[in-house]
Amino acid sequence: MATAAPPNIVIFFLDDAGYSDFQPFGNPPYATPNVARLATEGGRYNNFHVPQAICSASRAALLTGCYPERTKVFGAHGARERGLEPSFPIMSEIFKKQGYVTGIFGKWHIGDQPDTRPAARGFDESAGMMYSHDMWEYHPKAPEIWGKYPLQFWTNGNVTCERVTPEFQKNVTQLLTGGAIDFIKRHQDQPFFLYVPFFMPHVPLFVSDPFLGKSGAGLYGDAIVELDDSIGRILAELKKCGLEENTIVIFSSDNGPYIGYGNHAGKTPFREGKITSFNGGTQSSLLIKYPAKIKPGTVSDATFCSVDLLPTLCGLNGAPLPASEIDGANVWPLISGEPGAKNPHEYYPITTKENLDAILSGDGEWILHLPHKYRHLVTPGMDGQEGKYQELKLELSLFNLKKDPLETTNVMEQFPDVATKLQQIAADHKKKFYDK
Repeated sequence: MATAAPPNIVIFFLDDAGYSDFQPFGNPPYATPNVARLATEGGRYNNFHVPQAICSASRAALLTGCYPERTKVFGAHGARERGLEPSFPIMSEIFKKQGYVTGIFGKWHIGDQPDTRPAARGFDESAGMMYSHDMWEYHPKAPEIWGKYPLQFWTNGNVTCERVTPEFQKNVTQLLTGGAIDFIKRHQDQPFFLYVPFFMPHVPLFVSDPFLGKSGAGLYGDAIVELDDSIGRILAELKKCGLEENTIVIFSSDNGPYIGYGNHAGKTPFREGKITSFNGGTQSSLLIKYPAKIKPGTVSDATFCSVDLLPTLCGLNGAPLPASEIDGANVWPLISGEPGAKNPHEYYPITTKENLDAILSGDGEWILHLPHKYRHLVTPGMDGQEGKYQELKLELSLFNLKKDPLETTNVMEQFPDVATKLQQIAADHKKKFYDK
């Protein structure tokens, strides 16, 4: 009897997309039919979190299944920085050993040295930039810092554009989309892992000429509409090649919106945004389509985290987990909607840069914020300029996320036992990861 082919895996990981930027998670003033179709044809997961709401930390967590405090990839690194140490295996390396051909088309941002770039980390094919596309000579606030090195575009381990210009940036989404489609065409007869971390809608916003003004909702809306179109074209190629049934498609964002950029930022219904430990930063929309195993139109309020995707995918494609310790767990029973399924984690730690800010209970009911400073938006920016923040300090606070997902009411006094338990978890976590 023939063994079933392992599933193809396609991950769309957007940059700074807001929870409500796409239908069906929000009702934006523009249509996103391709992402909306993903939800009707697969599963919609309303309580998906990342362990840190900043670029490099979130991407390393997704690809390794490890918390930032384990890998020491915190915040967002700049040009030529080392990033993630190769001692932490990532999806591409793990799946490649399982017989997959692997490709990345988009933003890397977890290492910019020869042995920490995609070509050295298990990707057979790669195209994109090594870090955020705002880390360049045109940065609105600190061009002298971020423009120290030219922003370059790489293809298969080689620099193919020595100095990225604004004109080049306009066509990057199309360039990545074309690369992903070509990858599928050429590798349709073998299992593949395709990682598409688009640069948009992180500022500065760029769209190709056909999409300029198309949304009727400004440049941000145009960028989202172009992303939706690109995702639709890639999904159409899967269907055309007869791969739809046996392909796992995952759609999410590295963190919440960069709200300081005002009309160039996305929308979230939750508190604050990127670079905070509130839900506005860590809660991302998530869709998973896998026709063979996920019932179309599934809607789930189960809580889980990006570190869980690696072990869950390994469980689905038979790849062994890394020999080194990881933090994620196989949450397929939650994703597939198994009756009575419970999250295997007691908690998830939420960090901002190097700081442990909060403990989220594994069932998603509670979040304990440890005392910490955070930036609160006072005046949003306009048209690519960042607004003004003030630094505030949050006291020790317990929020019931089932009743208060906006984290407005501290219920420490009403639920002292819950608060005490989560404080002890925080203390134990600090001992394990920080007190060394």
